Amino acid sequence: MIVKLFQPIAAVMERNHPNTPSVCESNEPLIQIPAAHPRLFIEPIYYQQQIPDSLRTIYVRKGVFERLQQALTLLPQEYSLVLYDGYRPFQVQHYLFSHFSRQLAQQMPQATSQEIMQATKRYVAFPSEQSAHLAPHLTGGAIDVTLADVTGKVLDLGTAFDEMNEKSATRYFEQHTAENPLACRHRRLLYNCMTLAGFTNYAEEWWHYDYHNVAWARRVQAQVAYYGAVHATIQNHTVKEFRFL
Repeated sequence: MIVKLFQPIAAVMERNHPNTPSVCESNEPLIQIPAAHPRLFIEPIYYQQQIPDSLRTIYVRKGVFERLQQALTLLPQEYSLVLYDGYRPFQVQHYLFSHFSRQLAQQMPQATSQEIMQATKRYVAFPSEQSAHLAPHLTGGAIDVTLADVTGKVLDLGTAFDEMNEKSATRYFEQHTAENPLACRHRRLLYNCMTLAGFTNYAEEWWHYDYHNVAWARRVQAQVAYYGAVHATIQNHTVKEFRFL
């Protein structure tokens, strides 16, 4: 098993399913991840950045939490996982899309509005609750995660979280191993423990993993996704109540 955890990350392209997977909502609850969970550390990054309506803790679907626990059983004992984000309210998704779009417009002053839109969508899903274009984090089935030591100290994975450049692509160091061999090793470990537990990865972001949502269904070529959009009422940066759309 240890050998499998450090094997190279295979090339996996984002697959265009011939038909958009349908959503058969499982009604699986949204749950709060325990802050004191061993080897699973919580760093709600958008709350730390004081983004309006962000959550002070991390919520995911029950099945996602179970898969995370499975990933931890696969991970060698000297490592842990740090979660940056899980379920993301629509307001936060909208804020992030606008924020990153403005950043890219400054970096690409000659780009057209359409080019800015496409570049933004490479790193942040358009804030949509429609099943054909459902933003993964709105389902509670997407997480942003990184690798850490047993104390929760984040390890080197080659870029910062949410860094918008080519080095954020999951397989970047498979083609440029000599540039940062340690980051390559850490990305392999994170990728393999997560995918062995049932998650799929978004190829442009080493930190983003999905389970049972439309993004996951497209990658595994499933006809059905089990997590649709979740609408939550946010009060004091916590989920007061939620409903499935």
